[in-house]
Amino acid sequence: MIEYFDKIFREWLLGLNMPVEYACMFSNLILFGSVLLLGVIVYYILKYFVIKIIKKIARKTSSKWDDILIENRVFQRMAFLVPALIIFALAPLILSDIPNLGKIAQTILKLYMVFIFMWVGSSFLNALNGIYQLYDIAKVKPIKGYLQVLKIFMYIIGAVIAISVLINRSPIPILTGMGVFSAIIVLIFKDTILGLVGSIQLSALDLVRPGDWIEVPKYNIDGIVIDMNLTTLKVRNWDMTIAAVPTYTLIAESFQNWRGMQESGGRRIKRSIRINMHSVKFCSPGMIEKFKKIQLISAYIEQKEQELREYNQTLQIDESVMVNGRRLTNLGVFRAYMMAYLRANPRVNAEMAFIVRQLQPTETGIPLEIYVFSMVKEWAEYETLQADIFDHILAVVPEFELEVFQNRTLVDNRAAISQALNDAGNELPARVIQS
Repeated sequence: MIEYFDKIFREWLLGLNMPVEYACMFSNLILFGSVLLLGVIVYYILKYFVIKIIKKIARKTSSKWDDILIENRVFQRMAFLVPALIIFALAPLILSDIPNLGKIAQTILKLYMVFIFMWVGSSFLNALNGIYQLYDIAKVKPIKGYLQVLKIFMYIIGAVIAISVLINRSPIPILTGMGVFSAIIVLIFKDTILGLVGSIQLSALDLVRPGDWIEVPKYNIDGIVIDMNLTTLKVRNWDMTIAAVPTYTLIAESFQNWRGMQESGGRRIKRSIRINMHSVKFCSPGMIEKFKKIQLISAYIEQKEQELREYNQTLQIDESVMVNGRRLTNLGVFRAYMMAYLRANPRVNAEMAFIVRQLQPTETGIPLEIYVFSMVKEWAEYETLQADIFDHILAVVPEFELEVFQNRTLVDNRAAISQALNDAGNELPARVIQS
């Protein structure tokens, strides 16, 4: 067919009294222009008819794979490749009388096809990641970093092939010669290489996943991981700001991942109140009778009272002196009440670590620490639970004749001084009291 049309064009041009040499050349150019036009027509046929049909079919299917391929424009970009293949196949036959132009056209078409192949390959890898996200394993083992590595290798290979096409040589010597420039490449792409290593380590060791809550104190990062790629890890902080940190930073620096807490049976509550040491004392009979009326610890008081009575009687303890033998203290009873109160709370996990303990006394009192785990893990509910627990504890402390340690304010000191002076009947001028 090409020979037929070539013959027609030549005879027509010769009929216009054009020299044979020019007639052959212009005939080739007309045919080449016709093939270019054919390529454009084929592209628009694919774009406006074939791809539209593919989209309609994809919408009707239950599978999401084809939808993702369309969203990432895989078919649309492949449409650019078909005209180039047609022109590349026909160009040597059409431009047989203009060999130099034929070589230039083939070189341009080869470069064009290399670019399109990389373009389509990039879209396909993006679609592959989107398809992978449909599965639950994507939350545990993201592959975005690995796909970006494949893209880098694809771009490198594409660049090498493009250079080999331009210089008309095999790409193998170029790949061999690249070893000479490896040090320069490492220096230029240092961050990318470190990011590659960091991304692989984070994925292989399962240190971070999208959706994890992490803290990186050095960079004031505290929030949810929303994206992981080859070089950057994006975090949405609790104040709704977006922070980005290089992936290799998480390997080189210390960070905290709260995934273990989210996957466990509870979230830790570790908080203490400070008891004034001067309010700690032995329980009097009246206090014991009062404590027996508290439902949460009534059984504990009776059992403990019997245990201490038997102990003291066995050792013939002289109970007229308070320091002899064993006795209940208001602090010990209060600690038992805190244990009972926490166990009775349905939102506290009694199956995990469950401790109410005294810490080392300091100049600010005796720290009484709660170390338990809540059933709720969501931040707002967790903070509400902590507040409810300590609201109650602070309110019941006086019922055990204990005092919470608190530094007196200047106003409290003035009131105490004024009261003392009033009691003494010797008031000083107001300016002296204020000073």
